[in-house]
Amino acid sequence: MAGIVVSGTQVSYIGQDCREIPEQLSRDYGHFAKRLDLSFNLLRSLEGLSAFRSLEELILDNNLLGDDLVLPRLPHLHTLTLNKNQITDLEHLLDHLAKVTPALEYLSLLGNVACPNELVSLEKDEEDYKRYRCFVLHKLPNLKFLDAQKVTRQEREEALVRGAFMKVVKPKEEWLLLSRLIMLRLGPFPSWIPLLRSGLSQGSSFTHICSDKWKSGSQQLLMASSEDDAASPEGHLPYTPLPSASRELTSHRGILAKGRYFYYGRNSEGNRFIRDDQL
Repeated sequence: MAGIVVSGTQVSYIGQDCREIPEQLSRDYGHFAKRLDLSFNLLRSLEGLSAFRSLEELILDNNLLGDDLVLPRLPHLHTLTLNKNQITDLEHLLDHLAKVTPALEYLSLLGNVACPNELVSLEKDEEDYKRYRCFVLHKLPNLKFLDAQKVTRQEREEALVRGAFMKVVKPKEEWLLLSRLIMLRLGPFPSWIPLLRSGLSQGSSFTHICSDKWKSGSQQLLMASSEDDAASPEGHLPYTPLPSASRELTSHRGILAKGRYFYYGRNSEGNRFIRDDQL
């Protein structure tokens, strides 16, 4: 089979643009391979990996693996790299790894949305990454290396104390859908209230409310509200909290309002205690 490189118990099948693990690869090499490298392919599924029962190292960098990733039980696997895939749900992945890879000691998730750092998003910083490491070590306390760094004793101790509280809560898809629909209207509107009350009173979850049936109904509401906007003399104007009398370019009257501001002190040197020997 072209593209396969075998060296002792190491098997590589790199850069072949395969979308699934070839059946021949599993059949011919699964019984003895201890190291398997499937980097730079187009894998979305790991079906066929169950034939590699003796795996100790598994390299899956630069593929298309997502949150539906399913690994077979690999009791001897100590090294797993999933760099540059499409994994977003960190907790789901860690819970799965805790069940199927009990001997795991080396894990790398760089380049995934689930691994928050500046390589993925400029909105993330060092503090986000530290919280991520703390949470991972809480879920997988036997890790010795995480990403490109060795796990320190201080990190391990902190994970025991605070790891459970480092989880980053991600909004569910139904809430995202709901917020997008509301933002299309640029603010809450009364026509949404009966729809939500009716669905919840019938015991429906937000997932059900946002299903095709409910989406079609909400789309009708959006269309109706959009028609109302178009019929109004101000329908062409973007949303603004200012009174209508203050929206003209020639109107220069000031607007005074009171708002609430929360200061979190993030990245502020003013929150750091300074000792006498640092002055």
